[in-house]
Amino acid sequence: MPHTVETATAYVIAALEAKGTATREDFDIPGIVTTTHSLTQTWDFHVLDRRRFWGIAASFIRA
Repeated sequence: MPHTVETATAYVIAALEAKGTATREDFDIPGIVTTTHSLTQTWDFHVLDRRRFWGIAASFIRA
């Protein structure tokens, strides 16, 4: 399956909601996807270090 913006978005949502403590509404999903893509230059976000992913996500928490 090719990696696209849609698969990257699904990855981000699944990661954020995996523990059940947050939902997609708690974060700026497009912001996370755009920033992560800019840093990795790929839509395959599985290549990203988990600590870096969570650092990016933390900067996109909605107030």
